[in-house]
Amino acid sequence: MSTTPSSVIVPGPAVPAKALKDQSRLRLAATWALIMPYWKSEDRKAGLGLLTLVVALNLGIVYINVLLNEWNRVFYNAIEQRDFVSFKALLLRFSWIAACFIVLAISRQYYQMMLQMRWRTWMTGRFMQRWLGHQAYYRIEQTHSTDNPDQRLADDLRQFTDGALSLSMGLLNSVVTLVSFIGILWVVSGPISLALGGSELTIPGYMVWFAIGYAVVGSLITHFVGRPLIGLSFQQEQYEANFRFMLVRLRENSEPVALYRGEATEQAGLRARFERIRENWNQLMRYTRRLTFVNSGYGQFAIIFPLLVAAPRYFSGKLTLGGLMQINSAFGQVQGALSWFVDSYATLVGWKAAANRLIDFQQAIRVAEREDLTHEGPGDIEVVESTDKADNSITITGLGLALPVRGGPGPDDEGVDPLKRPGQRPLVAPFSLSIGPGERWLVNGPSGCGKSVLFRALAGIWPYGHGQITVPHKRMLFLPQRSYLPIGTLADALSYPDAGNAHSREALANVLRQARLGMLIKHLDVFDNWSLRLSPGEQQRLAFARALLQKPDYLFLDEATSALDEETEGAMYRLMVETLPDAAIISIAHRSTVAAFHDRRLHYLPVGDASDESGGGPRDGQLEGGGVSYRVVQDA
Repeated sequence: MSTTPSSVIVPGPAVPAKALKDQSRLRLAATWALIMPYWKSEDRKAGLGLLTLVVALNLGIVYINVLLNEWNRVFYNAIEQRDFVSFKALLLRFSWIAACFIVLAISRQYYQMMLQMRWRTWMTGRFMQRWLGHQAYYRIEQTHSTDNPDQRLADDLRQFTDGALSLSMGLLNSVVTLVSFIGILWVVSGPISLALGGSELTIPGYMVWFAIGYAVVGSLITHFVGRPLIGLSFQQEQYEANFRFMLVRLRENSEPVALYRGEATEQAGLRARFERIRENWNQLMRYTRRLTFVNSGYGQFAIIFPLLVAAPRYFSGKLTLGGLMQINSAFGQVQGALSWFVDSYATLVGWKAAANRLIDFQQAIRVAEREDLTHEGPGDIEVVESTDKADNSITITGLGLALPVRGGPGPDDEGVDPLKRPGQRPLVAPFSLSIGPGERWLVNGPSGCGKSVLFRALAGIWPYGHGQITVPHKRMLFLPQRSYLPIGTLADALSYPDAGNAHSREALANVLRQARLGMLIKHLDVFDNWSLRLSPGEQQRLAFARALLQKPDYLFLDEATSALDEETEGAMYRLMVETLPDAAIISIAHRSTVAAFHDRRLHYLPVGDASDESGGGPRDGQLEGGGVSYRVVQDA
């Protein structure tokens, strides 16, 4: 059976011209700040050593080109003079020069690739550490401050380090080549005299000035034609990453899509995402065609340009054939060195787009770090560790919860009510609470009222709101409705966040039996994507088995039994109560059967509701106005 979607998903609006212009900015200072840290890092000695070796090999290649230039002059003079003895000797000499060139070129490529990987390894480690540190990865996803961090870590970092080295080595090679050959070209080209208005103008080293003028004109035209490619390449990477993300998401959710018969809708969505790729690619094609036209014409005309300019002196007898060929070779070297910008522009465009994406990613990480470390972000929920080692309670003081709003806080929020700051929408009125060891709390209320937000705040990953949470030096474990199962062996998934070998096989087998998953014991060493292999109920029971391994002092269950039948749900709760008698258990649940395992209740009520379901009045402060939607009452 097939279905047809009622509406066609079309690509979003085209990127505004201003956004494309912003993405095309050079941002040189920020790019330099991205390059420099590695060369000051703990790996700088090895990196600088490899860089020095690569530079030396580049200089060696330039020296070989100088020898070849001189060889050209002597070789073609020998041909012109029909000197067969010199001809044979020069061929032998060429063989040695060519062999040295090959050895140097291979060595340069090898050690440059080695340096690229060292630099990429260091930058990847640094970005990953900062992305995962202070829950920056979580905060970035909440605020949508950047897209596809996986693509930036995998592709943009590779392109940035590879491009930076290849472009810088190319620039160095061009500078050294220019220095080496400009003197040769100046001497061999000699002066040229031009008649202007009855007087004669003599230009010394005229071929040098022609080479400079030719390269400057070509560079200006190339930049004018090709600059939009930076922004288009930026967008192309973004659209490609979005398309890959949708494909991966479809693969991970293949079963529910199949059950919904959602193939047509998914296909329409994928086609819409690919249409963005195609449209942006069409623009890339147009600008690349113009750039290729400029580059090809520039390169082809450069072949005959020096011969045309030097021909008058050759035909007048002032130049030998060897001298003409030496001028042609030297002009090519000088013009090629001056044309580094033209020749490298396509590579430079892709590299700059990757650099801009990394700069944006780094800025998003910095914002997330600042929110966590200095509370300068859109919220001021402060989570601190208790200084009283005898106090093992979790204490909540004046905690008001909010939801993030895109756009973030204003530039100056000083003195503004924290629950009314720009960048967040107030949700729950401030309340205070103390959760002691061994207590059993049931948290309930309407869907969307902020129950899970409370758990996130207690975990220290939710900054939106206001208040203070004091936590003891005790182990806290949070079991969400959909537990995270890393790709790896079943032992890895069961032991997470510990390593799979952190617990004995006997311990792993024992908790699986206790969680009614004994049939999985034989699969402990099987590598798989277990989130796709286990049913939702099995995944939730695996999370309970994980709790038995971790033995937390505070166990938070966020609808952690929603996929279980009532009998299995009761068995899991009894297992927790009996196996972890001293642990505090705090549960979010809607089923009345869960209430039997708790003796305290935290109930969310809409603002304006005068009582809870049992008829009792509110037990905690109700915020008058303030834009909040819910308040919290406590029942003992």
